[in-house]
Amino acid sequence: MTTHLTRQPVLYLSHGAPPLADDALWTEQLAAWSADLAKPSAILIVSAHWEEAPLTLGATETVPLTYDFWGFPERYYRVRYPAPGAPELATKVRKLLRSADTPVADDPARGLDHGAYVPLVEMFPAADVPVLQISMPTLDPATLVEIGRKLAPLREEGVLIVGSGFFTHNLSGLSLSRDPAHEPPGWSAEFDDWGDRAITDHDLDALIDFQRKAPAARLAHPRTEHFAPLFVALGASVDSLREQRAVIDGFWYGLAKRSWQFD
Repeated sequence: MTTHLTRQPVLYLSHGAPPLADDALWTEQLAAWSADLAKPSAILIVSAHWEEAPLTLGATETVPLTYDFWGFPERYYRVRYPAPGAPELATKVRKLLRSADTPVADDPARGLDHGAYVPLVEMFPAADVPVLQISMPTLDPATLVEIGRKLAPLREEGVLIVGSGFFTHNLSGLSLSRDPAHEPPGWSAEFDDWGDRAITDHDLDALIDFQRKAPAARLAHPRTEHFAPLFVALGASVDSLREQRAVIDGFWYGLAKRSWQFD
């Protein structure tokens, strides 16, 4: 019996911090988003919170999560997400990358970090889809686009490729004493608007050069690791893009939570 695999879109999502679970609107948005997707055969996720060179594959068997945050209430450290490992997907990733002369390493003890499991808990709460996390070996946008291109064939095998970051990310700009949906600072709103237009216009060159082309880029991303997963997503979709849409927009304590689906 032949199993039909549905071609998957590519996602870039703003993943929030562990307290995302307390935000009723955002969790509803993530759950509604995943409900509109065909169930993937596996998930390949790139998180802002794992930079390691060479490109490294996380655990291919279920291991404890990586709680890579400090100073939060104890309940956030009790979250579990025992998704199946994805050894078959890992084999395919190694083959695709090594055939293109991209070095690959393995870290079998590294569990999913909060950039991966926090959104997945909301989107795939049953934890019944195999998940493989890979590191970002660089923050260079053009290199990450090429990595995404190399991984793109996995989409035809039912693999959901997810870049998990934050559309603007300057923690010094957080205003946690205010309502989460308060009016954002100008730098966050300006960058969000520019990024929305650049992606809608398919202006990949401008996006790759965002640090010089985007307004307030240095304020929106003092360090670029939360924007970087977008480039893996763009690379995995750029050669076969049918349409794209911002599924989630708005702001969370002043940071843009804009999230994209590339079909």
